[in-house]
Amino acid sequence: MSTPEYEVVWPRSPRTVRINPVANRLDTLRGKTIAQLWDYIFRGDEIFPILEQELSKRFPDTKFVNYSIFGSTHGDKEREVVASIQAKLKKYRADAVISGMGC
Repeated sequence: MSTPEYEVVWPRSPRTVRINPVANRLDTLRGKTIAQLWDYIFRGDEIFPILEQELSKRFPDTKFVNYSIFGSTHGDKEREVVASIQAKLKKYRADAVISGMGC
């Protein structure tokens, strides 16, 4: 009895998306402005105030731009909201972003 042979196909396709390098990390949060982005799905209304409070203890001169400024990054206005993020980050002079996404 002979051993059966099977054709094997590699399950991965060639890459179609370029991976861009990530931005450098900030050396400190002192004096920085942190924007909050949220998809309004899971507990951001609870988590962001805690993050703000705790980060403010370590970096008292840090400012925050509340997620309500940006709107929900999920839902029927998602495209509009996401399209407006860059301009709002610039307007509010954000140095960093905390993005909260529920599953």
